[in-house]
Amino acid sequence: MAKVIAKPTVIEAAGNKIKLIEEFVGRVNTGTPEISIAKMVSPEGWEEPGQTPEFDEYTLVLSGMLHIKTKEGNFDVRAGQAFVAPKYQWVQYSSPYEGGAEYIAVCLDAFSVETVHRDDHELKK
Repeated sequence: MAKVIAKPTVIEAAGNKIKLIEEFVGRVNTGTPEISIAKMVSPEGWEEPGQTPEFDEYTLVLSGMLHIKTKEGNFDVRAGQAFVAPKYQWVQYSSPYEGGAEYIAVCLDAFSVETVHRDDHELKK
C-alpha cells in the first residue's frame, strides 16, 4: 500500500556526543524489517563504537564530512559522496571535522540493536 510517512521517529544514538537520528523507514517508525532509511546529524567531534553489523549500510553525505574506519583502511567521505559498508565487516563512523556531518543511512536489512554488534566498549556521551 502506498503511503506518506508524515514524520520520522527520533532514535537514541551511541557515541561520545549526542547525534540526531531520524528514522523515516525501519523497524521503529514503520515496522519495516527489510530496510531502514534515516537522516543523521552528527556534531563535530562525534565518534561511535566500532561495529560488525549483519546488514549492508549505504551512507550518502549531504553536508560536512564523515570519517570512516574499516579493516581495509580509513576514508573521508565528503558532501555529495557515498560509502558502502558491507555486512559482517568491521566499521566505525565519526565526524571529527569542523561542522560535523549530515547524512542519510540506508540499511539492508533494517538496523537493529541486536544485529549491529557494537564493540564491547561503549563511548560515553
